[in-house]
Amino acid sequence: MTVILERSAVARSEAATLVIRAAEGDQVAWSQLVDHYARLVWAVTRSFRLSDSDAADVSQMVWLRLLEHINRVDPERVGAWLVVTTRRECLRVLAFRKRVLLTYEATAFEDVAGDQPELDADLLAGERAEDVRRALESLPERWQQLLGMLMADPPVPYAEISATIGIPIGSIGPIRGRCLDKLRLLLAS
Repeated sequence: MTVILERSAVARSEAATLVIRAAEGDQVAWSQLVDHYARLVWAVTRSFRLSDSDAADVSQMVWLRLLEHINRVDPERVGAWLVVTTRRECLRVLAFRKRVLLTYEATAFEDVAGDQPELDADLLAGERAEDVRRALESLPERWQQLLGMLMADPPVPYAEISATIGIPIGSIGPIRGRCLDKLRLLLAS
């Protein structure tokens, strides 16, 4: 047991020496420090079940954070500092992923090709409108007037329609129904 504790103390002191040398700008010490703790950082990221690309991003961010704070990190506790920082970065990535997945923007799919009207939609709508105009013109004059007044915006009141066309108010609804039935027949043929 004492041999294991001694090895652990030696490893910590070697890591502390690497941290001190890296803080002084020693590139070799920095590389050795990264090599020494890379598996630890990677293991923590994988425990969060991050994708390989997210885990690599977290790993890079952790090493950047160490580089930024290397003068403030306790050299004897660099391993613990790396574990805590890695966990925090993993949680940040997971929180960001939730925000991205749960956010819905109504305009996100406006420019999608499937939402665009067909190229000939305007042409077809114009032809359909012309067919409706011809069918309306084939109806008797009184029916044309009646439908015109009912389709006005805002619709003309029944009392005014009755006075203008000379149709009793109670007959306006049934006549309108017959007009629309006739229009449907004309448009279907």
